[in-house]
Amino acid sequence: MNVTDTDPYRPAAVGRHPVVGLLAVSAALLAAAATVGVLGVADGVGPGVVDGVGSVTGSLPGNVAVPRPGAASARQQVGIVTIVSTLKYQNARSAGTGMILSADGEVLTNNHVVRGATAVLVTDETTGRSYRATVVGTAPGADVAVLRLRGAHGLRRATLADDARGVRVGDTVTGVGNAGGTGRLTAAEGRVAALDRSITAADENGQDTERLTGLIEVNARIVSGDSGGPLYDEAGRIVGMDTAASASRDASPTAYAIPIEDARGVVRRIESGVETASIHLGYPGFLGVSTKNANGRGAAVAGLLEGGPAAAAGITTGSIVTAVDGTRVTSADTLRALLTRRDPGTSVRVSWNDVRGRARSAVVTLTTGPAD
Repeated sequence: MNVTDTDPYRPAAVGRHPVVGLLAVSAALLAAAATVGVLGVADGVGPGVVDGVGSVTGSLPGNVAVPRPGAASARQQVGIVTIVSTLKYQNARSAGTGMILSADGEVLTNNHVVRGATAVLVTDETTGRSYRATVVGTAPGADVAVLRLRGAHGLRRATLADDARGVRVGDTVTGVGNAGGTGRLTAAEGRVAALDRSITAADENGQDTERLTGLIEVNARIVSGDSGGPLYDEAGRIVGMDTAASASRDASPTAYAIPIEDARGVVRRIESGVETASIHLGYPGFLGVSTKNANGRGAAVAGLLEGGPAAAAGITTGSIVTAVDGTRVTSADTLRALLTRRDPGTSVRVSWNDVRGRARSAVVTLTTGPAD
C-alpha cells in the first residue's frame, strides 16, 4: 500500500550537519491541513546528533563503497510487513516496517512508527494481505512497540537470531524495509561500523527527541520508512531492528539498529501484561487537547478536539491545565504522563485556568487516545 496516493512524499531538505533522524515517513492527508513534517528522513534536518562514542572493535577501511539499495529478495521478505498509521489528530499518515513474531499476528516495530496513531493498517509482504492492527503495548523510551493483527492466522514468522551478540565490526549486514513509504520492500547492504552506540534522535523539527543506547551502527543506506524493519546478517538471520539514520551531504550513510535481543526483551515485558512507567499497554486515555509548555505554570492548550472531553468540559484554546485529580501539572509532558496511566472511560477531575486567568475545574471522562 502506497501512503503517497493522497499527497506526494516530500523529503526534507538536506542538512549541512549530520543528523540522526527517526525512520518513519509522514505525509499530510489533507492539502489544506497544517504542514506535517517528514519524520526523520535520512537526509532530513534537525538537531539530533550522535553524542555517544560507543564501543568499536576493529575498524572499517576508509572509502568503503556502499551499495545502492535494490529490491528485497523473496527470502528477505518472509515475515516482514509494511505499516501505515493514520494520525487522525494530526491530519497525517506515517509509514514504516515491522516483523511478524507469531503465526497469529503479533508484530514487532518501532514505537515511533505508531506514535500518535488512531488506526494502523499492516500488509504481510509475503502474501500481500492487509490487516487492521491494534497496539498491544509500547515502550517509548526503548522505541519498541508490539502490534496484534486482527483475524490473522498461519502467518510465516520472521527469522530472528537466537543471539545477536556474535555481531562484529566489519560483518556484512542488510537492512530491509518500506523505504520512502512506497509499500515495496527494498534491501540496503552495508557493514557493521560500530557496536554499543548511543544516540539522541529527533524528528525533522528537533522534537520528539529520544535517547537510545546499545545500538548497532552500520554504513548501509537505510532511510525513512525502514523503521521497524529487519537488519539481517550474512546467514539471513535478523540481528537488529532498523531505527534511526544519520546523513550529511559530506558523509557516508550511517544508520542504527536496536539489537534484536534487546528488542525481544522489551517484547517479553509488554507480553507480561504488567504496565509500568516504561511499559504502556494498549491505548491511553485522551483528554482531546494538544498542549505546549506554559513556563512551568502548566500545559497550555494549543489545539482542541471538537466534541472531545476537554471541549465538553469548557476548556478552550489558550486555557492552561494545572492539575489532574489534584496532581499538579507543570508541563505538557507532565499532563501526558498523568493521562497515559489512565484507561479510556476513566473519569478524572481536571483543573485549569481559562483565558481570563480564572481557576476552573470539572470532572471529565477520558476517550480513547492515539498510541503513545
